[in-house]
Amino acid sequence: MKKKNVTGRIVLTAVLIAIAALFVTPIVFTMCNSFMASSEITANYGMIFETTDSGAKKFISDVVNLKFIPDKVSFSQYITVLLKSPDYLLKFWNSVILVVPIVVFQLVVACLAAYGFTRYQGKVREIIFFTYIILMLMPYQVTLVPNFLVSKWLNILDSNWAIWLPGIFSPYAVFLLTKYMRRIPVSILEAAKIDGAGEWQIFMHMCMPLCKGALCSVAILIFIDFWNMVEQPLIMLAEEQMHPLSVFLSKINAGEIGLAFAVATIYMVPTLLVFLYGEEYLVEGITYQGGLKG
Repeated sequence: MKKKNVTGRIVLTAVLIAIAALFVTPIVFTMCNSFMASSEITANYGMIFETTDSGAKKFISDVVNLKFIPDKVSFSQYITVLLKSPDYLLKFWNSVILVVPIVVFQLVVACLAAYGFTRYQGKVREIIFFTYIILMLMPYQVTLVPNFLVSKWLNILDSNWAIWLPGIFSPYAVFLLTKYMRRIPVSILEAAKIDGAGEWQIFMHMCMPLCKGALCSVAILIFIDFWNMVEQPLIMLAEEQMHPLSVFLSKINAGEIGLAFAVATIYMVPTLLVFLYGEEYLVEGITYQGGLKG
């Protein structure tokens, strides 16, 4: 039995390593190719982006040469992105300006709303919470037209508010935090109330510390979700100068293959840093099953 268990663990470990390698490969591929010269990138992948005279894609009869190790390490792509073309940095900071306020204020709104859904009972609460669930289940493409019409009515189209407002009041964080707060034993909150604590004190000094893992988990998920948004800025922001970097990555053309690798690498850095910094909290927020730890 022990030999079977050991063999099973070895096989499972090998399978998990293979799956992990499969997921990591695109990231490693992008980072390694960002250090290639433009000529080498064009020679390796230029045929993928070639078009016919009518603008249609060409049929690729040759095998594409996928390379992880460049023949010669070159920083020319990064020099172009960081020093010679300020537009890329501008779009990077556009992403930061659009995403950071959404993360911060969506957490503020979600914490207050989740506490209200947790503490107060009644049919009205259940109806509102059920509405939140329905809205959360709808893909963004379904609500895009109503958001556009409301933004037009509020006269905030072509401004950051057209992105901020729908993001700040997104129901996703409210749902997750409400489910998390409901796991906190009611006896703890009632004991604090008996000791003379008000609702605000219970919220700040009891609920928030117990929800630290959940808050970090939700913040990471919100950041990743909105950091990669494409449809929202394309529809809500007519001026290209206001578009985030994610929109540029969706418009790769044959003349910017090398730049795309470098920009994609820079674009991945904040996401990787946020994930690595909050990995422990992310796992804790997903697996945590109660208000108190044993």
